[in-house]
Parts: sequence; C-alpha cells; structure tokens
Amino acid sequence: MPDLFRVGVIANTHGIRGEVKVFPTTGEPKRFDYLEEVILDTGKEQKTLEVVSVRYFKNLVIVKFKGIDNINDIEKYKGCELYVTRENAIPLEEGECYIADMLGMKVVTDEGEEFGILKDVMETGANLVFVVTHNGKDVLLPDIPDCVKEVNTETNIITVHIMKGLLD
Repeated sequence: MPDLFRVGVIANTHGIRGEVKVFPTTGEPKRFDYLEEVILDTGKEQKTLEVVSVRYFKNLVIVKFKGIDNINDIEKYKGCELYVTRENAIPLEEGECYIADMLGMKVVTDEGEEFGILKDVMETGANLVFVVTHNGKDVLLPDIPDCVKEVNTETNIITVHIMKGLLD
C-alpha cells in the first residue's frame, strides 16, 4: 500500500515572499486548513515542508511554507507534487477506501468472469472513472451503482456490471 497521498501540485509562485499557488488534487481542498506539513517531491528528493499559512483563490490554494521567504527559494519547485503521509490523510468513513489502495485490484464481472486489472482512476466532474486493462486495452468504466457493484478491499476484487455499449 502506498504510504504517500498526493494532495496538490505547485502551479506557480504567488508574489515575492515565497508563497505558492497549489492546484489541489484532493477531493477535499479545504483539507489544507488542517495540514501542518507536506512532503515536496522534486523528482530527485523528498523534502518535508511545514505549512505556515493557507488561503484560497478561485480553484487554487495559496500556501506559505516555513523558511521559504522569497520567490527565489520556491520558484524552482513549480510543477512539483505535494504529498501527505497515510497518517495525515483524511480519515475514511465506513465502507470507503483510498483510491491508491484500489490500484492493481482484480476486476470481475457480476457473472463471475475475470475482466481485468484496475490500472488507474480518473476524476471527472460527475463521477470517478475506473481505467481497467482488459485484453491488452484500457476500458473506461464509470463508478456508478449500475456499473460498479462492489469494491472489496479484503479480497482485492472489484465486481462490475458491463453495461451495454461500454465495450463498443
């Protein structure tokens, strides 16, 4: 299971005092209000940064980190991803699971046939879309009750109903 969960990507700098505009990649952007620290992944290393302040502007989060006090200190991190540890992730409700924990699960049809492996989950405005590798190709399955019947984290199996037209 992954130990880190992505919560955002540094989109750009904001002003000259070291603040950044973060594009949130979490379903709960207001979660930044409660973050004390994040892990910055530069691609070469991971750095833990303490969050000093947070405010919101349109669809972005403006974040200030401790010890980063001018634009030159933060500019090199544009495009870098921000993560939290599993311990700092949003607690799950009963019956929920983290998307990261679903990746690689076996997908079977409601008729008991093996269908494929969950490769990715895309977030759309309406619902999640499961990307399932089936016979060497990616098949998109909407995460709606008519299609995704069960996600069983104990058996690592997702049961789906293949609706008419999904494989065309």
